[in-house]
Amino acid sequence: MIRTSGDETSDTRAIPRRVLVATDTSAASTGAEHAGVQLATRAGASLIFLSVIDPSRLRLPGGLFHTRVDQVRAQRESALAKIVEYARKRGVSAQFLIWEGDPGASVIEAAEAEGADVIVVGSHDRGPVGRLLLGSVSGHVVDHGRGRVVVIRPGQELDDVWPAAQLPGGSGPSVAPTLAGRAV
Repeated sequence: MIRTSGDETSDTRAIPRRVLVATDTSAASTGAEHAGVQLATRAGASLIFLSVIDPSRLRLPGGLFHTRVDQVRAQRESALAKIVEYARKRGVSAQFLIWEGDPGASVIEAAEAEGADVIVVGSHDRGPVGRLLLGSVSGHVVDHGRGRVVVIRPGQELDDVWPAAQLPGGSGPSVAPTLAGRAV
C-alpha cells in the first residue's frame, strides 16, 4: 500500500530523491529493507535506514530492564551495517540512524529531519487484537506521516505496491500509485 497525505502538493509520481526505511532489523522488516533498496536503486535516490529503540518495551513490569538499551543498540548497529553494505553494493548511497523513543513518532520526525520523500515501513500484520495490545508503527506512520508512505506486508515485494512502471525508465504502462484502494 502507498499512502499520500492530503497536504502533499507535489505530484505523487515524482521521482523520490531520499528514501527512509524504518526497520527493527527483525525478519518482519526484511521485506521493507529490500523494497527500500529496490526503490532507491530504481529512482537513483539516497537511502536512510532508521531503527528506533523504545526503552519502555525493554522493561519488566517491576521497572527493571530485561535487556539494556546499549545491548539492543549494539545488535541493531551490527544488523544495520550489513543492510547498508548490501545497499551500497547495489550502487545506492546509504546510511543508518538509531533513535530512541516512540517508534511511530520517531519515524515521522526522522523523515522530516532528513528530508525523506518516501517512508518505507514493514508491517507485522498482527491483526486487530495485536495492534490493540502492541500498537502499530506502520499504522501510526500512515495516519500521521507527511508525504508518501509505502507499507510492505509479509510476503510482499516493492512491485506488489509500487510497480517499476511508475518510475521513469520502468517497463510497461505508466499508472498512478494506488492509495488506500483508489488511484490518485
